[in-house]
Amino acid sequence: MKQTNAPQVGTRTALFGVLLSPTPRGARLARLLAVEWLRARPEVPYRVAEAAAQLVAELAANAATHGRVAGRSFRLALLAGEGVLRIEVTDTRAGDLPRRRPPSVDAESGRGLLLVEALADRWGAASGPAPQKTVWAELDLPLS
Repeated sequence: MKQTNAPQVGTRTALFGVLLSPTPRGARLARLLAVEWLRARPEVPYRVAEAAAQLVAELAANAATHGRVAGRSFRLALLAGEGVLRIEVTDTRAGDLPRRRPPSVDAESGRGLLLVEALADRWGAASGPAPQKTVWAELDLPLS
């Protein structure tokens, strides 16, 4: 992980949050909703919005696959503040926190956190409150 301590987003913050079903459809909807919200944010340049869309897709897919608990939704939150865009995905399976593992050469999955690490300026995960865990990623925004 690039960082384990989550910095606070500045006081001027735009916030988006939604609960979604922990299914492939919910993960796709997370990405679509994030893209629409990001398009309306003039402080988020196109290159940052594109990276954010990929991060949302990966984190939401992980929540729908690995954090799925029947009858419990996952939460997507986007925060755009002074100099940073923060993406948070919270699910209700607080067990093991995600960590990057070397994928096998012929594996069809298992590279998602490599992508998160490559795209995000910082990312991490935190447990709590029980039974939740939040995986977050941050992208630096140009200061106006």
